[in-house]
Amino acid sequence: MRACSLTDVGKTRLMNQDYVYYSTKPVGNLPNLFILADGMGGHKAGDMASRYTVETMVKLVSDSDENDPISILNSAIQQVNTDILRKAQESEDYNGMGTTLVVSCIRDSILHVANVGDSRLYLINHEAIRQITRDHSLVEEMVRLGEMDKADAKDHPDKNIITRALGAERTVDIDFFDLKLEPDSTILMCSDGLSNMVEDSKLEEIILDQTEELPKKGEKLLKEANQNGGKDNIAVILV
Repeated sequence: MRACSLTDVGKTRLMNQDYVYYSTKPVGNLPNLFILADGMGGHKAGDMASRYTVETMVKLVSDSDENDPISILNSAIQQVNTDILRKAQESEDYNGMGTTLVVSCIRDSILHVANVGDSRLYLINHEAIRQITRDHSLVEEMVRLGEMDKADAKDHPDKNIITRALGAERTVDIDFFDLKLEPDSTILMCSDGLSNMVEDSKLEEIILDQTEELPKKGEKLLKEANQNGGKDNIAVILV
């Protein structure tokens, strides 16, 4: 297993509110751990929310005495949500802070995924690129209900309005996914600063390029997003 992570502030934002973490070595009872968060809120709130979420997740997973990956991730995410709500009360600067979260781990060739918000996890192999997570966003809900075409959703003015986030409610609704990994699979986790700026077909092309090492592929993804406008912070984890 090889992995890398990269973030970039993009072309229009002054602060990077995306935060990432990965470990290919055991973290508590998990054999590996990959976490990506895209913060929201004011100048300090978004930065605090994403960083605090990721750092707290790592600690909670490390300390967990549970064994099942989904149980470990569920308990940690629910606790982080409670902690963010409490943290938001500590300072006026943190009022309204929240974050998306996508987290994964691999055990015995099974990929376990949890997500809240519109940060994504893709699975790429020589057959196809597949978005595993579902965006918790207003326009995606409209697409699922048949009220909007997928093609129209990408440029919709409300595409950045998310319907779920950590720190938004006292309880958080989490999506979980389990799937079998093939040996040639590549996992891409990213914030919407990448997925809104780069078409899935281009993501697939860059990641399947056999002439480049993993970190170079990550750099190309960031470059592509910035060349297309870089309208948001960009975060990438490749596994």
